[in-house]
Amino acid sequence: MTGTCTLTFDDGPDPTWTPRVLDELGRARVRATFFVDTGRVARAPGVLRAIVAEGHDVELHCHRHVRHTERSLEELEHDTRAALSALARLGVVPSRWRTPWGVRTTATSTVAARHGLELIDWTVDTHDWRGDAAEAMLADAVAELTSSSVVLMHDALGPGATRTGCSATVELIKPLVGAARRRGLRVVPLSAGSAGQ
Repeated sequence: MTGTCTLTFDDGPDPTWTPRVLDELGRARVRATFFVDTGRVARAPGVLRAIVAEGHDVELHCHRHVRHTERSLEELEHDTRAALSALARLGVVPSRWRTPWGVRTTATSTVAARHGLELIDWTVDTHDWRGDAAEAMLADAVAELTSSSVVLMHDALGPGATRTGCSATVELIKPLVGAARRRGLRVVPLSAGSAGQ
């Protein structure tokens, strides 16, 4: 198999877990894509700067982590403007958007078009929010790898998480990168040309 695999992380930055994720990505010598919650960015701007400094992509997740089915067009526009403004103050201009829980509405598409944001999904869901062991997540993820895989993980405890920390996600990175490489996949951020939307 040839192609790409992109590791993506939602819900951060987290002052405890995101640095551990960054360390593990560094040890594996790969860059990833982080879809950030700008409410968290305001509390951990240094962590966001570290993500950027280490060459990873920073893209938009949300300002407030609410399903788009629960937001009017005006509310969604306000939230998106607030998020983009918060990132712009730190020198980050995202071009991609993964919505909370991947939920989209007609308003999502309208707001995305207004701001030139490409909507991004995933092809492999690790379900790491449940607290499964790294070994179990690895087995499931490897079975789903294709030539254009986009892997969903989380570097923070977002709404709905039933785990108490992100240690299993950190543990998953190295073996998942190894498995992808053994399949001939280049592990790259979305900006490097990964497909899978």
